[in-house]
Amino acid sequence: MTLFWIFLILVILIVVGNAMTLLRSAKPPKIPEGVKPQPYGADDEG
Repeated sequence: MTLFWIFLILVILIVVGNAMTLLRSAKPPKIPEGVKPQPYGADDEG
């Protein structure tokens, strides 16, 4: 019975840790004020 609770807590910790990682990586990056997008040519130029 004790092994069941240890396994359950371990699974919950892994799920919560993965959810926190996904939430952290889902935030859009903060771009500094002076940065402007660079123009680019057509994709088929080579």
